[in-house]
Amino acid sequence: MKFNTFRRHLREGAKNIRRNGWMTIASVGAVTTTLILVGAFLALMLNLNQVAGNIEEDVEIKALVEVTADEAQVDDIRQQIENIPDVASVDYSSKEEELNGLIESMGEQGETWEMFEQDNPLNDAFVIKTADPLDTFDVASKIEGFDNIQEVNYGEDVVQNLFRFNKYARNIGLALIIGLVFTAIFLISNTIKITIMARSKEIGIMKLVGATNAFIRWPFFIEGLLLGILGSVIPIAAILSGYYYLDTNVSQLITFDFVSLMPFNPFAWQLSLIILGIGAVIGVWGSVMSVRKFLKV
Repeated sequence: MKFNTFRRHLREGAKNIRRNGWMTIASVGAVTTTLILVGAFLALMLNLNQVAGNIEEDVEIKALVEVTADEAQVDDIRQQIENIPDVASVDYSSKEEELNGLIESMGEQGETWEMFEQDNPLNDAFVIKTADPLDTFDVASKIEGFDNIQEVNYGEDVVQNLFRFNKYARNIGLALIIGLVFTAIFLISNTIKITIMARSKEIGIMKLVGATNAFIRWPFFIEGLLLGILGSVIPIAAILSGYYYLDTNVSQLITFDFVSLMPFNPFAWQLSLIILGIGAVIGVWGSVMSVRKFLKV
């Protein structure tokens, strides 16, 4: 396509937007509303994924060694655990380290455990992390079958509920985003349909004088693209302004290590490009639907 031809298509697409007046405003408003909701869901889902990822990274298996196991047997247990394909790391924690960790974690109340330093009732333990948190269940069940393992703990109920929640949250968020996107596509499609109907005589004349199908279609594609891009501007500004406020004010109040907002940069660029891309796709897709259905060329 020659540059002059493309410039003509761009000019015609922009004219269509001005010519449609209130319908253009309605379409841009619909895209804006949709993308604000889509962007808000995306921001929420991206941060939920980060929180879920932080929690999943903290999932670990603790295998308690029988108190009767000798050093050779402990070394054998380590070797067996390391030979499991899905294991990423294995750390040995002596019963003295276990007691010190318990005392520190309980703060002032931990002082009551100091009396057991001479007669420690705790077990030596192995702390295991898997390459994929979803492999935790399988690895834990294998370790439970090893000799000289007294007990295996990994917070089974909590971990299963966490993974289940993450799955449902991602699926529901994705379904809502898809539904909103199709709503915006429908509205843009209707706007371009009105343009096609209003210019039916002009399009007929263009066909009679030899205009190609592509030549007639391109202005409508550009119109849809511009509608989608225009509808992306306000959502990007609104969501990033709100997120910046949360990042600079609210994030400081969060006291949990695993709960943290994604850094504003590069989050701002990532979300802006995603919203802009969705807006462009919505616009072009809507125009394609209208052109195929209502423009018989």
